Amino acid sequence: MTDIVWILDAIVLAVHDEQLAEHGGLAGIRDPGAVRSALARPRNLASYEKCDDIAQLAAAYAYGIAKNHGFADGNKRTALVIADLFLMLNGYELRSSPAENVLTILAVADGSLPEEEFAAWVRSNIQELSDKTESDVEFC
Repeated sequence: MTDIVWILDAIVLAVHDEQLAEHGGLAGIRDPGAVRSALARPRNLASYEKCDDIAQLAAAYAYGIAKNHGFADGNKRTALVIADLFLMLNGYELRSSPAENVLTILAVADGSLPEEEFAAWVRSNIQELSDKTESDVEFC
């Protein structure tokens, strides 16, 4: 695999703000340490466990954001969008339906879908991007 493209923390915060602006909710970070921890999970997985499985890394982003509850609101929405953005930046797209996405991220957040199973779900619902440009990619 080529070099992994990581998402800057500032982009995650901007995505979170955009989700709140679009869908409503309480603004702000509830626990900065929880946000930092969530955003470090995929990088740690890649560095210390030598993981280059893009689905596992996307799942680590989403799982950390959804489960750590670092934001005052919008954790699940942000988690899903960040996983989707990470996949897109690394040449993949999530092909599941919006309804499947919602049900899956709810299961992650409530603990009924463990991280490994979530990674398997991501893996089974992505495909490599072809000749699409960024403007052709649909986000969840």
